[in-house]
Amino acid sequence: MGEKDQKAITYISYLKVDELLELQQPESDGEHDEMLFIIIHQTYELWFKQMLHEIAELQRTLEAGQSHRSLAILGRVRTIMKTCVGQLDILETMTPLQFNTFRGRLQSSSGFQSAQFREFEAVLGRRDQAGAGADKHSGMGMAEHLIAGSPARARVEAAMQRRSLWDSTLIYLESRGHKMPADVMNRDVTVGYTDHEGVQEVLLDVHRNDAEAAMICEALVDLDEGLQEWRYRHVKMVERTIGHKMGSGGSSGVGYLSSTLFRPVFADLWAIRSRF
Repeated sequence: MGEKDQKAITYISYLKVDELLELQQPESDGEHDEMLFIIIHQTYELWFKQMLHEIAELQRTLEAGQSHRSLAILGRVRTIMKTCVGQLDILETMTPLQFNTFRGRLQSSSGFQSAQFREFEAVLGRRDQAGAGADKHSGMGMAEHLIAGSPARARVEAAMQRRSLWDSTLIYLESRGHKMPADVMNRDVTVGYTDHEGVQEVLLDVHRNDAEAAMICEALVDLDEGLQEWRYRHVKMVERTIGHKMGSGGSSGVGYLSSTLFRPVFADLWAIRSRF
């Protein structure tokens, strides 16, 4: 056995605690609240990583027709989303004056540059290509905030080339005998999905005649609602902290974030609500 195999694994070595605790490097000279700002955002990145990990498995289990395993994963992702919302309560203990003691040190860094959140959006189905379909408030597509040629940007662009979670859901439903419109199943998955009346008709039948598949659909609505809740709380946190100032990454700040509200990920599942 090698020397590494002979060493006992401890809590500190397994979790790389020493390395983890070295990752908080404030830019300011002793501003107390910057540490909280860093830890909250690093924790978000860890949760984003976990959600991407979970949804990759979710797409696999859906496409394999594994309802119960898929429901368990959806429940876990929804719980993580609730945790992400709850973390904003901690961040809001920092006042605008406290944030402004170090805000200038952030320079051009911005939440727009979170490649993992952009990848998360892409996995859920967003398809703003570079140079096209850009956010009107940020003026950029979802990958353009990332350095060209960087591994981070490559991950986002790769996610936009693959099937989304909704595409995997349609495959799952069709495998249970719910025939989807051919133009939807054969569509170019690199182009953003738009709500489809034919799919909605099938979804109504699913809810009326397939209780197990309907549970999957409702769990997806839970996830969608959780994401919208997180977006709303994020908007209000930013407004509470910087008002309507320009965002640190050059966006319109609250203006851009507000424009992302009430954009459902699974539009067809919301559209059928008034038809039950």
